[in-house]
Amino acid sequence: MNFLVTGGAGFIGSHVCEELLRQGHAVWAFDNLHPFYPAAVKERNITEITEIREVGGGFTFVLGELAEPTALRNLFRNVKFDQVIHLAALAGVRPSLQEPESFQQINVEGTVNLLEACHHSGIKKVTIASSSSVYGVNKKVPFSEDDPTQRLISPYAASKLACEALGHVYHHVYGMDIAMLRFFTVYGPRQRPDLAIHKFARLIEDGKPVPVFGDGSTARDYTYVSDTVAGVIACTNREFGYEIFNLGGSNTVTLARLIEVLEQTLGKKAIIDRHPQQPGDVPLTFADITKSRKHLGYDPKIGIEEGIRLFVEWFRKQK
Repeated sequence: MNFLVTGGAGFIGSHVCEELLRQGHAVWAFDNLHPFYPAAVKERNITEITEIREVGGGFTFVLGELAEPTALRNLFRNVKFDQVIHLAALAGVRPSLQEPESFQQINVEGTVNLLEACHHSGIKKVTIASSSSVYGVNKKVPFSEDDPTQRLISPYAASKLACEALGHVYHHVYGMDIAMLRFFTVYGPRQRPDLAIHKFARLIEDGKPVPVFGDGSTARDYTYVSDTVAGVIACTNREFGYEIFNLGGSNTVTLARLIEVLEQTLGKKAIIDRHPQQPGDVPLTFADITKSRKHLGYDPKIGIEEGIRLFVEWFRKQK
């Protein structure tokens, strides 16, 4: 099949592209190489994808902006896609507090433009990345897809919830098959350099202070990237109408424990630089994956100790 993967040069997107190629599909990666972090990082991802090009039906990189409908229309006019996996987004809770307009434009308007292009091209099946941030300050744990999502605490979370609503609109009005995937703190090789595990590993390795916001008790449901990719691919093989699925490890790790595992794996002690808790940060994320297990056969394999070991192996090869 012909797959379009938006955000295909990014962390999760590049792994999804590779897996699709291994399964014999043709893949087009649409990405704007946004300068949120160095473009060279994504360019290296693209190079690594092209190295396995011969395994699948071919790989094509397309530089473009989701917020510019013309770029999408031209692409859809030239290529007949069977499915679309929409992973592109401006990410980050804290940055969204500084630039809420950008998050609205890229995440929400960009998703509208993509769904419109799919509708007018006759594409029925779209898999879309959402986020665990839509649960906001949720006191019920673990988080279930049926939980209320009215207590959002960041523009990023609001933009992702808007995308979920848009997905339902296009399913209801046009009969499109849409799966919304709520990702829970994905990590692993190619992780963005600004995210905690990558950032902390670099600081610990270099003997520099590690900024810790709060007392270290905040906890996240860390999910190794291969487990997330398995959930994404499972969605492409099934039809749902419209459904939301959690893709998490269904296990929580405190910030203090995360730093401890990094110290043990790197063989170096962290220099802790404590700061007050930051606005927009939720105290806990924890995925109930009962629904994903039942309908996707989703079964995360990699625990935090093994995942950090695999990440550090990759991290040290990048130096």
